[in-house]
Amino acid sequence: MSKRLSKEELESDPLIENYNRATSYLRENKPMILSLVVGAIVIVGALVGYSFYSSAQEAEAQELLAVAETYYSQGDYENALNGDEFELTYGFSQIANDFSGTNAGNIANYYASVSSFKLGNSEDALMYINRFDVPDGILGVGPIAFHANLLRVNGDHQKAAEKYLDAANWSVNATTTPFNLLKSARAYYNAEDFDRADEIASQIINEYPTSAELAESQRLKGMIAVK
Repeated sequence: MSKRLSKEELESDPLIENYNRATSYLRENKPMILSLVVGAIVIVGALVGYSFYSSAQEAEAQELLAVAETYYSQGDYENALNGDEFELTYGFSQIANDFSGTNAGNIANYYASVSSFKLGNSEDALMYINRFDVPDGILGVGPIAFHANLLRVNGDHQKAAEKYLDAANWSVNATTTPFNLLKSARAYYNAEDFDRADEIASQIINEYPTSAELAESQRLKGMIAVK
């Protein structure tokens, strides 16, 4: 026959004690707990909503970008950059500004930079390329080198040299690396930083002796030697 527990024994049971403590805590802190639960629901809902919003923004930006790219491929850099008010199309500049948090918006910055340069506005081109988030790997080499070209065109040879060096080291390989190293050496030479120019020319000769840039690197070292 099972033993009946006394009131004292029931009250001293650990499981019951824990249950009593829990119910007492919930009862005393009900308003706070409810607010925490509601807050968690709001946060989860906001995250889900933002995810849908971001996806919709990306899709819209991609559609607008495709139209601007059509103008760009046709060499119509004005409409590619600023849009066509008669066709009610967006240009790269509007896409970059209005969809800045999307991949398409980021790519629009690069297109806007190139389009501005094609239209003869190198200052705006620099502004847009500074906003561009460069991709990893070999795809990032071209944009970085283009950034360096803009700095050179604007007369800042020292910064151009540093940026060409960034391009050379962004994705090291036997083709783009010596090419951009030579660009960097020339820019340092034009900035009258002859020691740095000589150092990079020597790097090309020592590390890339079979590259197309070898002869020009040797010639550059000769020019530096007579300075």
